[in-house]
Order: sequence, then C-alpha cells, then structure tokens
Amino acid sequence: MTEVLHLTGTIVVDDATELDEAWVVDGRLTFRRPDDAGRARILTGWVLPGLVDVHCHIGLGAAGEVDQAEAEVQGKADRDAGTLLVRDAGSPMDNRWVQQRPDMPRLIRAGHHLARPKRYLRHYGRELDDVADLPRAAAEEAAYGDGWVKIVADWIDRAEGAVSDLRPLWPAEVLRDAVAAAHDAGARVTAHAFARESIDPLLDAGIDGIEHGTGMDADHLAEAARRGIAVTPTLLQVGRFAAIADQAGTKYPVYADRMRRMHARRYDQVLAMHDAGVPLLMGSDAGGTISHGSLPAELAEVARAGVPAPDVVAAASWRARRYLGAAGIEEGASADVVVYDADPRDDVSVIARPAAVVLRGEIV
Repeated sequence: MTEVLHLTGTIVVDDATELDEAWVVDGRLTFRRPDDAGRARILTGWVLPGLVDVHCHIGLGAAGEVDQAEAEVQGKADRDAGTLLVRDAGSPMDNRWVQQRPDMPRLIRAGHHLARPKRYLRHYGRELDDVADLPRAAAEEAAYGDGWVKIVADWIDRAEGAVSDLRPLWPAEVLRDAVAAAHDAGARVTAHAFARESIDPLLDAGIDGIEHGTGMDADHLAEAARRGIAVTPTLLQVGRFAAIADQAGTKYPVYADRMRRMHARRYDQVLAMHDAGVPLLMGSDAGGTISHGSLPAELAEVARAGVPAPDVVAAASWRARRYLGAAGIEEGASADVVVYDADPRDDVSVIARPAAVVLRGEIV
C-alpha cells in the first residue's frame, strides 16, 4: 500500500501563497483531506517545491562521459540534496534513461554542447568542423533534447599564442540562424558565455538564456532584464577562475588576466544582475570539476553576493519550475517536495540540511 503523507507547517507554494497543510496520496499532492488520513505519516516544517538545478551535467566527468553507474551516483547526490528537477545543460552521455528511473531526479535535457574543435573542453561536447553547420546541428539537438539547445559561445583560442584570450566561436549571422533553427524546432537556446564580446551577438540572435554571464555589462543586463532573458550565474564555477588563470600562467597572460578580473568582481556582477531585474536561475555546474549535490553551496554563494535569501530560494524552486514549465505544489501534481526544519528564506544555509526529501511521493 502506498504511504499517505500529511505535510504540515508552512507549505510554500510561491512568492505570494502559503498553506497550512497538504497531502500526498498515490504519489500526488492534494489539498483535500483523504478518507484514509488516519494512517498518514506526518512531515512537519517548511515545505518547498523540489529544488531545481538548471545548469547540471548528469553523465559528465572530468574526462568526459562517465558510465551509467557513475551517472547514477551523480543523480542521486543531487536528489539527496533536495534537487528534484535538473535541466541538464549539455552532456556527452545519452542520459535519457534517467527519465525512466523513479529514484532519479526529473530531467530536462539540452542534448550535447555545441562547440568547435580545440575551442572547448575535450570530450565534453559535439564539435563542429565547419561553423556553417551550427544551424543544422542546433535543429538536430532540438529534436534530440527536451526543448533546450546549448551553444558554447566563447572559449580561449590558444592558436593566438601569448595574446590568446576568450574569443567568440561563431560568426554573428551563423549564431542568429542557429537560434532561429532551434526556435523553429520548438526549442529554447541557452549559451555558455564568459566574455563581454560574446553577449551582443547572443542578444542580437534572440538567445533565451545565458550561462555564467561574467562579461555582461550594464547595458547587457538592462537588455536581458527588458527581454526576460534568464541568466545562471554559476558562482561555484566562476570561483575557480583564479585557479584557471594560474594554470594558464605566463603562456597565456592576456587570458589569465581576464579570468582573474572576472573572478575578482564575481559577487558584484551577480548582485548587479539582481539589481538590474535580470531573471536569475540557480545552477551548480555539477559534472566535470564540480561535485554533484552542490546546489546548496551555489545558493550560499549567490546569497553571499548580496542577493536576498527569499529571491535565492525562489529562483531555485518555484520560479525555476515556472520558467521550465514544470509543476510545483499544486493540486494533482507529482509530490516532489523538500521539507526543512527552519525557513530557508530567512537563512539560505538551511537548504543544505533538508529534513525530508520526497520524490514522486516517496521519502528518499
């Protein structure tokens, strides 16, 4: 017999709505007291829609694709931290199997990163020899993914020697055609973008989202806010920029200097995004060099930047679900919720200590 759960305390539905109780019956949420309420297990505290990591890579390790056993470990680490919905922002693995597993987080896939040879991390993405192939590849990834396409907009061009720096990967007209091709296929497009020079072509192309956004200036932020273009700051990843600069050393001094400058202003940059009204999404960039289950640490970094705790929590929960078209706490929705002993909107560090994680109506 499926366990009935009685959720009590403060049920946080969204920015404007809180409830005193809800029920979980047959894996689904209801606000109507069930006939067998007497046998319900009670979970009390602050109940939030399951967390959302919009920049995560299940199936990706430091050297590229991992095997399924390792990918299971990755996904369950995210789940146990309260991340119950993942937008996989590019993976070399065909991880559609995750969607068939009731013990794994829900997954929205962006397919493969679209990049160029020697202009991204080896074995991470789909590398296109001819830049003119980007529109076709974007349409293919739109069909392969779940409504999202991921384009790598910039990376270091080591062929330039000592003056090597972050450079855009694609001509502006090709980028425009690629975004249009993805849109025509019914998908939205997000882009890896570190450099300032990459942002204008992305905005001109009609991009839907920007990952990292470390080079965005005040005009870029104002335009992103005006259009409702979401930015995922990935502060855990940006926090590594100083170490990346050290690795570049004296061989690539121009690139190293830029990475150090972006690292130094990372908190000011994220607060400027918030203050400009840019829709912020939360993403750990787990996979590769960052451990899975790190979304709470990412939220702590965003709060450290000065973004108010209620906005940080909302961006990682109900606002992200609304952005992705996923259900939150509503009648008949799958019971994907996290319970805390204190209100994380008062103290984001609470997110790191879930009292209970409920996925598809099961306490995990």
